[in-house]
Amino acid sequence: MATTNKKKMAFISLIVASLAIAGCGSNANNSAAPVDTGDTTSPITFSFFGADASPSWNKMQDAVGKAITEKTGVTLNAEYAISGGGQDKIALMAASGDYPDFIYAKSDVAKLVDAGAMLDLTDLIEEHAPNIKKVYGEYLDRLPYNNEDRAIYVIPTNAAVNQTSFDATGGFEIQHEVLKELGYPEVKTLTDFENVLQTYYDKHPTIDGQPTIPLTLDADDWRIMITVTNPAFYTTGAPDDGEYYINPETFEAQLHYKRPEEKEYFRWLNHMYSIGLLDKDSFIQKSDQYKSKISSGRVLGLIDQEWGYADAENALKTAGKDERTYAHFPVTLSEEYQDHTFVDTGFLSGWGVGITSATKDPVRAIKFLDFLASDEGQVLINWGIEGQHYNVVDGKRVIPEDVLDQKNNDNTNFIKTTGIGLYGNMSAHYGDGVLDPSGNYYTTNFPEQIVAGYSEAEKESLAAYNATTWKDLFPTEKDFPVKAYGAAFNITVEEGSSYAVKFQKTQDIIRKRIPEAILTTPEKFDAVYDAMLVELDKAGAIEMEKEYTELVKQRVDLWSGK
Repeated sequence: MATTNKKKMAFISLIVASLAIAGCGSNANNSAAPVDTGDTTSPITFSFFGADASPSWNKMQDAVGKAITEKTGVTLNAEYAISGGGQDKIALMAASGDYPDFIYAKSDVAKLVDAGAMLDLTDLIEEHAPNIKKVYGEYLDRLPYNNEDRAIYVIPTNAAVNQTSFDATGGFEIQHEVLKELGYPEVKTLTDFENVLQTYYDKHPTIDGQPTIPLTLDADDWRIMITVTNPAFYTTGAPDDGEYYINPETFEAQLHYKRPEEKEYFRWLNHMYSIGLLDKDSFIQKSDQYKSKISSGRVLGLIDQEWGYADAENALKTAGKDERTYAHFPVTLSEEYQDHTFVDTGFLSGWGVGITSATKDPVRAIKFLDFLASDEGQVLINWGIEGQHYNVVDGKRVIPEDVLDQKNNDNTNFIKTTGIGLYGNMSAHYGDGVLDPSGNYYTTNFPEQIVAGYSEAEKESLAAYNATTWKDLFPTEKDFPVKAYGAAFNITVEEGSSYAVKFQKTQDIIRKRIPEAILTTPEKFDAVYDAMLVELDKAGAIEMEKEYTELVKQRVDLWSGK
């Protein structure tokens, strides 16, 4: 392919002529490799762009960042997207040819691949990254871009290797104070959730002198998927495959909004709005306003992932309002459905960190990522510095009580000053539950540590529901077969293709019509929702679904070695 040759030429140009700009198309291959000078600790600064926000980024002046620089000589001049996943910024990079050294572009990496901006990391990994190879192990064959282009453009970082999730951090959330006052009621269905909010709201129309908000959502930009649309498949017994429902037997893809049961979920949101339980500002507020309401302690319920409101919950803890933080429940449309949060996807390659054609020293760059993937690096980024953030007692790493208190009660400041939690998704890494050679866990997320980190309010609620962690309330990975294609949301599509155009059109329709359906009067809901489905098909949804079906099938073939 012409684009592949351009990428290879960019790599060769860097090797032979140390050019900063990628060359034109060529028949050259990637057989040549950058000369390894053996210099791995002299000072060097790399630029980095991340498509996710990182509000605690402290320019590597945190304790872990300083230690990483001391070990590798590397300082990162990093820029993170504030909102919108950095799509505009990445599109500008692709158009201008002005790239950082490292980039985490999520699904928008396709724009950069098509522009010839991304280096093929295959040889760099093979020759200079033994730790990355060790971490991925049997999953190395999942790293190539696709069936036709076997180059490795990113180190998958969104997914951890051999991950075991010990806790639930999403679902439907209810304040501990609400649960306690109502005697810890059963919360399994949407009706249960609604009744809890309504009962407490009727008794407490204000909290601390401000109007009580039974339920609020964050529909600011892409966050609409997390708190508004994704719960439609979780509550109706489907796993997270992004905007699609994938038939587990045929691998046929369909926009998940077309499932009749999901229409009933959105009907419930419409009902919640019509009776005054859903915040009237849900579709006009910004994420900061959403979190501000939560941090006031007057929002009874949420439908979100913990990372989406963690700052606000930490503010509540800092203010001594643990009782106004949240419990997690696997709420479904009715008891016939099972929440699929913990379905096993296997290792999910796809989104990750790549090295661009702008990088003057690709060897130093890959060796930096390789250090982060090493046993030493992973312990550092997850646990911090021995004697400062943890101690080793009888061969076991132990977090001191004062450090744990800061981590649990002032987490935002803890991350900013220590750097623990800032570097984990920059390179290959093991998941929770994996033991290092010393017999300790690589991460701090294991049952004993998770329980130790719970507030008294959480422990009280968990005990009332006969649970040790929130995951105990959810169906587990043992209840479902492993998905052969992983998760459909991280399948890369060709930038600028007819599929991409149709997908954007359907997204525009969905983000306009779903709020309309929720905010309309109940008697008009069916007309608005059904009109949306017709509009989607007219915009090319049927053809788009067929194309995505083929991409899913190709993923299955790629991962099965066919």
